[in-house]
Amino acid sequence: MMIDNKLQQIFQHGELELKGQFMLGSNYTFLVDVHYQDKIYPAVYKPSKGEQPLWDFPENTLAQREVAAYLVSEALGFHFVPFTTLCADAPHGPGSLQQYIEYDPEYHYFNFNDDDKWKLKPVVLFDLLVNNADRKGSHVFFDNDSHKLWAIDHGICFHEFDKLRTVIWDFAGEPIPDDLLSCVSHLSSDRSLLDDLEAYLSPREITALKSRAKALTISRVFPHPPQGRRSFPYPPL
Repeated sequence: MMIDNKLQQIFQHGELELKGQFMLGSNYTFLVDVHYQDKIYPAVYKPSKGEQPLWDFPENTLAQREVAAYLVSEALGFHFVPFTTLCADAPHGPGSLQQYIEYDPEYHYFNFNDDDKWKLKPVVLFDLLVNNADRKGSHVFFDNDSHKLWAIDHGICFHEFDKLRTVIWDFAGEPIPDDLLSCVSHLSSDRSLLDDLEAYLSPREITALKSRAKALTISRVFPHPPQGRRSFPYPPL
């Protein structure tokens, strides 16, 4: 698993300056500048005490889940979750700190062209693995520099029970490509990843993650939306 050691150093030892608050969303989220060795690195800071309580997720665990999602993305070789870490010394207390990506917010899942939608298969597989309960259309985008795919907002992932809610059902019923399945097949035996996840997820959540990985390698198919419960997030964007 490759972790961005440079950003790890910067985000752990840099000084945070609040620049503004993102007003959309139910949890407190801030744009910050991280000052380190005379350089400035923009980041997104989500303090744990700004998380709204959820009936089905343990309180004050969303920041840890954001970090866990980054670790899984890196272990799979997908590299589309921006670098994310926990920050203890922050203006509003401990929380997650994530690399900020410049992108066009007007270009999102609901108006992606066909070529860009086709690139979302790894995101769909990732969401199945991490049991993403909130994949909105604005949570996937392409950056302004190189048109690289990114995926954000993973605070309500990794529940031990099925919670998948996503707008991306384009590939339902289709075979999962072999190269993607190959990435998943190694997850359950990735001792380094599983050890790292122990700091962010419960033992039962880690066991559920391994079970979902095994089930996907057996089914080898992108599933259809489940019946009997809501399978789309609200709002969708």
